[in-house]
Parts: sequence; structure tokens; C-alpha cells
Amino acid sequence: QVQLVESGGGLVQAGGSLRLSCAVSGRTFGTYNMGWFRQAPGKERESVAAINWNGSRTYFSDSVKGRFTISRDNAKNTVYLQMNSLKPEDTAVYSCAATPGRLGVVIAYHEYTYWGQGTQVSVSS
Repeated sequence: QVQLVESGGGLVQAGGSLRLSCAVSGRTFGTYNMGWFRQAPGKERESVAAINWNGSRTYFSDSVKGRFTISRDNAKNTVYLQMNSLKPEDTAVYSCAATPGRLGVVIAYHEYTYWGQGTQVSVSS
């Protein structure tokens, strides 16, 4: 089975930066579409960013566009989420997800097959 392990979460002040990493097991990482999601208490899961199999196409939600960057290193089986200019409203549990490669980017959470355990990101005001 495919396993995803996230790291890089923590507590930062508003305006600060964090880089989340998601290490993916298996030999077929280079064929996966990848995504980052977040969920705050009492709120529904939100798609944050997504990237296709070779990194040529990306997606960002309106709330993070211009502040967050998604990237991948297929040689390291890792996807990253660089988060800059963090705001208190970015506070949430962030999860990475993987699904077998498809055309374009995969945004909807229900279309992903594999999920990480989630990592807490807290932004203080």
C-alpha cells in the first residue's frame, strides 16, 4: 500500500512562513497526482493546492493564491507546500493526498485514493 508522511507543521506568527513536506512510499510516485487539503474545527475540508504528475500544472485556491506554492521532487518521492505570509485563518490540519495519474490536476477530495495523517499548522495573531 501507499503511505504518505507529512512533516513541517508547527506554530508561527502571522506573516511568517512554513514549508510542509509529504514523503510518499512506493515506486510509482512519479505517476501520481498530488494535492494539499486543510480542515479547521467546525469547517469542511478545503482544497488548498494540487499538482499533476510532472509538476507542469498546478492549482491554488483563491484564499492562498499568491502566498502558497506547491512543488514536487519525483527523485525524492516528495511533494512540498511552501506557505508564505501566513494568516491566522490559515490555521488548520493540513493533509496531503495522492491518486493515480490523470490529465490535468485533481482538486476534489473524493477523487484521491491515498491520504497522509495530517499535520497541524497554527498561526498566531
